[in-house]
Amino acid sequence: MKIAIAQINPIIGDLSGNAQKIQEMAQRAVKEGARLLLTPELSLCGYPPRDLLLNPSFVDAMAMTLQQLARDLPVNLAVLVGTVAPNCQADITGDKSLFNSMALLENGQIKQSFHKRLLPTYDVFDEHRYFAAGLEANYFTLDNIQIGVTICEDLWNDEEFWGKRSYAVNPIAELAVLGVDLIVNLSASPYSLGKPRFRETMLQHSAIRFQQPLIYANQVGGNDDLIFDGHSFAVNRQGETICRANGFATDLVTVEFDAGQRDLQLSSVVPASPSEDEEIWQALVLGVRDYAEKCRFSQVLLGLSGGIDSSLVAAIATAALGKENVLGVLMPSPYSSEHSISDALALAENLGIKTQILPIGELMQSFDHSLAGLFAGTEFGLAEENIQSRIRGNLLMAIANKFGYLLLSTGNKSEMAVGYCTLYGDMNGGLAVIADVPKTRVYSLCDWLNRNGEIIPQNVITKPPSAELKPGQVDQDSLPPYEILDDILQRLINHHQSAAQIVAAGHEVVVVNRVIQMVARAEFKRRQAPPGLKITDRAFGTGWRMPIASNWVGIKNTDQNTSISTPTVGC
Repeated sequence: MKIAIAQINPIIGDLSGNAQKIQEMAQRAVKEGARLLLTPELSLCGYPPRDLLLNPSFVDAMAMTLQQLARDLPVNLAVLVGTVAPNCQADITGDKSLFNSMALLENGQIKQSFHKRLLPTYDVFDEHRYFAAGLEANYFTLDNIQIGVTICEDLWNDEEFWGKRSYAVNPIAELAVLGVDLIVNLSASPYSLGKPRFRETMLQHSAIRFQQPLIYANQVGGNDDLIFDGHSFAVNRQGETICRANGFATDLVTVEFDAGQRDLQLSSVVPASPSEDEEIWQALVLGVRDYAEKCRFSQVLLGLSGGIDSSLVAAIATAALGKENVLGVLMPSPYSSEHSISDALALAENLGIKTQILPIGELMQSFDHSLAGLFAGTEFGLAEENIQSRIRGNLLMAIANKFGYLLLSTGNKSEMAVGYCTLYGDMNGGLAVIADVPKTRVYSLCDWLNRNGEIIPQNVITKPPSAELKPGQVDQDSLPPYEILDDILQRLINHHQSAAQIVAAGHEVVVVNRVIQMVARAEFKRRQAPPGLKITDRAFGTGWRMPIASNWVGIKNTDQNTSISTPTVGC
């Protein structure tokens, strides 16, 4: 039996459009001689639909679209389509009224439905808000071959692999006990760095442990802050990867199941990403392209400061949307260095994008004049610095509103973490492209981008980073060196280490305490930031749920080995 994987890029809520994508993949699968077509989790509505699922009319429309799709699909092709199904026992059990399901469509009919059994509630997931858990092992028979069906999280509970169980049941183990010939997993698994390789390692372990060939079909594309990388694949009973689809792109791949050997045969194996930087680059380019297109923007703009962050964002936007659709706006102030302008123009020339120069000196003077009486007797400080950033933010928003552009904000994760950014200034925008990219990774990505020739001007990479909001300013006036800051942030945010643990790793007590306080105080800023593309397993987005008005900051006292609490809301 030949099985095809439809690695599609759905638009959330576009039921007819997503059905058409499945239909087109089905036609291609027939031409490839496939008997079964696999599509990702919730492929009919796109993942994650979130509170659209609370709208009964949306659920009803999905059911009607599914019925029509069943009638439209080619005959003699069985198709597994991700959808929702009603929980008819909800009134009795008090559980949710929907299941996260896969529907088996064949010859114009909905033959069976299979319900997701393990519902994640961590990080970006909140499936208990919408779904009841399926209670039975899922499988069906097609041409005398028994095929087990699992949906995304159903795969992620192998206690031998993880060293523990997160759920009471292991659907893969139950299907193996039932003696199915093959197990398929239909997923919408969001991307984070290294996750494609990790998934393969996990499935290879399960294949060997249970002596089961496994096929993994994953969604691709960007939906809001989440990026789905695709990288669908298949492993045989020996745990060998015998098929791999392209990453970060729509794809259709086929694999042959040999009923005599009860195993999958070697097929096309696309190479994995050769480096972390290339993997991140592909993810961010896809995230920007899909966010713009799915929100119906054809052109983007950003502020070009001559710094490394805006340079990287400009390069990503150009790769995503084409140089003709990117506008870089230079807004020099009296504090801007000559190289901030020359570096920005050199970058624009390398990328081939349009630029516009809007000096802000006169606007700064107007603000100074308006505030002169109120600010009399005070020293130049943060308020005046932030006015410059907010002038720039207003100019960018005015251009975006006037011409219908999507404004891209350019702040990195290190800045977002400690609040080294200005509300209603450089934080303005519809999408924060590198908000989950630490500063040290920004440099790494730019070096990678320049591997075959200069794209990011070398001076942008080598000069000390600066906001240039006052004479001679550099970032390290306010922050620890980025290699120190990023290591502390990684330990604190991603690994949930305590102050004592971070100090034990070699960092100074005073620096650690200060960074922890800055992270806590900046929560109100992050809550007002635009969506940021997620590329790590701990991003400031959907999965970050910290309180703003909190009085807890667990830090190591510089004089005593005790924890102290300080207010977290700052200006």
